[in-house]
Amino acid sequence: MKHTIVIIDDHILIAQALRSIISNFLQFEVLYTCENGLDFQEKLKTKKVPDVVLLDISMPIMDGFETAKWIRDMHPDVLIMTLSMQEDEQSLIKMIKNGSKGYMLKNVHPLELENALNGLVKNGQFFPEWAASKVFTSIREDTIDACSKLNLSDREKEFLKYTVTEMTYKEISEKMFCSPRTIENYRDSLFEKLELKTRVGLAVFALKNGYAA
Repeated sequence: MKHTIVIIDDHILIAQALRSIISNFLQFEVLYTCENGLDFQEKLKTKKVPDVVLLDISMPIMDGFETAKWIRDMHPDVLIMTLSMQEDEQSLIKMIKNGSKGYMLKNVHPLELENALNGLVKNGQFFPEWAASKVFTSIREDTIDACSKLNLSDREKEFLKYTVTEMTYKEISEKMFCSPRTIENYRDSLFEKLELKTRVGLAVFALKNGYAA
């Protein structure tokens, strides 16, 4: 049996083009397309829940951030693959926080998209090299498994909680009642302990290990 997909994108031509492309993928079939998250909610009243949602971010009425969160809460078994033109770290953090298990750009080659979808259903997540360098910069499994042995201070754990928000480092320092320099020290200490290089990596670690609010 093929894995089922729903495409959520307000650009009808793009959605139809994606549907045509995916029709040539051996392991996948598109059930239907939606213009936004609210449209998806309405169609689910009479249509099947898919295995995978291919989700745009910038949409009217109910955007990708809201839609991902709703899918995560209401249909946690559905795998969300973000397909967007946005490649900034804030969008990555927010989509991952809201439940996205993959992130691809719209200029991707069809073969890359097929490989990404195969990776998503096989491993439960898929991030291409450009995103992995921002997101994971490699969060090693042994590091994740050993998180209880990392000897993180209470302040470092508190800082981790704020990495998944959209606050700047300066705003985090104000929230934690300390100087921006102290926040930089927390960040650099966590980079060293967790063997990470980016804030996105810290955010993903926080989400994976229950440090996020």
